[in-house]
Amino acid sequence: MGADPCSSPAAADEPPGAPTPVAGLWTAAFARVWAGSALSSVSSRTLSVAYPLLALAVGGSPVGAGWVSFALTLPVLLFYIPAGVLADRVDPRSLMLFAEIARGLSVVSVLLALALGKLSLPHMLAAAFLEGTLWVLYTLAETALLPSLVPEGRIGAAMARSETSSHAAVLAGRPLGGLLFGLAPAVPFAMNAVLFLGSTLCLLGRTGKARPYGGRRVLREFSGRSLVSETFDGVRELSRHGFLSRATIMTTVTNLMVNALIMIFLTSSASLSPLEVGLVLAAGGVGGVLGSTLLSSAEPGNAILFTQMWIWVLALSLPAMNAHPVLFGLATLITGYTGARNNVAVRTYEIREVDRSKLGRVASVQRLAVYGAVCLAAPLGGFLVAAFGVHDAAVSLFGVMFTVAVAVTLARFLGWVPRFGDGDQAPPASRPAS
Repeated sequence: MGADPCSSPAAADEPPGAPTPVAGLWTAAFARVWAGSALSSVSSRTLSVAYPLLALAVGGSPVGAGWVSFALTLPVLLFYIPAGVLADRVDPRSLMLFAEIARGLSVVSVLLALALGKLSLPHMLAAAFLEGTLWVLYTLAETALLPSLVPEGRIGAAMARSETSSHAAVLAGRPLGGLLFGLAPAVPFAMNAVLFLGSTLCLLGRTGKARPYGGRRVLREFSGRSLVSETFDGVRELSRHGFLSRATIMTTVTNLMVNALIMIFLTSSASLSPLEVGLVLAAGGVGGVLGSTLLSSAEPGNAILFTQMWIWVLALSLPAMNAHPVLFGLATLITGYTGARNNVAVRTYEIREVDRSKLGRVASVQRLAVYGAVCLAAPLGGFLVAAFGVHDAAVSLFGVMFTVAVAVTLARFLGWVPRFGDGDQAPPASRPAS
């Protein structure tokens, strides 16, 4: 038989039931989940382009394409919290399998309707909404699963590898979605059906025995406590971790700033070629890939947040000085690089320090804040341009980021927030058992 592309070479010859060895970073279990998640991420990014293009091609209405894009992103705001509760109660691997199978069936339904000439806007809206919902469920279930797959000493390196694949998917997936759609509307959906199948096969393979933790409950107990009560459990757990709380606030602010900057750039890009616009937009993904690839790991701590904050001030100062496309691109490259480093540190901390019975809920609260800021960034950027013009809009973002950085720096020197190394560790009572 041929080698399994989802398995680790180091574990290929192990007898059934033998402990999985660690070869560098890899264990067979992590290799499978990482490969499946990489395929899933590429699918998500290509579909984020293919669905609106399909709505435009079939219905001929930009309004319909806009509604389909909205249907893809709305679940981020609606379902992060309930999906986090579910990930803490149900076996994460089972949730990931369910999500991938359902996403594949949704894509196949679009393919069949397209082939039969029966595809309608309501069908596309439903498929896009389902795709967005299942993507949220998959990512949170993956977060809940990872602590059982990676040895303690390899968590940082594993998170860096995962972050690299995420940025690579963003960088490659969106152009790939447009390219494949240009060949024929059905092509990106056929390719995604194959990708979802590959991801499912990776998850069906041996992924190790999950470490038991108290948050796993059967689905029938889901109504045992209210969603609001369990959500507050996640918020309380998040607030107990000083580093994680500060990282959430900082990441929310910086994501709002950089995504508003991208919107400001887009409003000024009418005179640029599609290639120039694409290069500027791709710079953030390139920075993310470089940042996570060059990291073996990133140790969580207040110092990394403080450094990131001032680097982002520097990045936002570039388009504030001159609204040239090269400076916009350089700003997104820098923020992508430092943002990847911060993401690795936050994910490493979550897995090492957060109570595993509450990991899904903590991750859902943190990501809802961050992605909520991304959703607000586009209207904010548009408003600033309409009110002040492109250059002054960029200056205003720099002014806000600079003010925040100065305020935090003064607070550190006055002792109002912890200094380097203070408050970086989790409260002892919340650390997971070995």
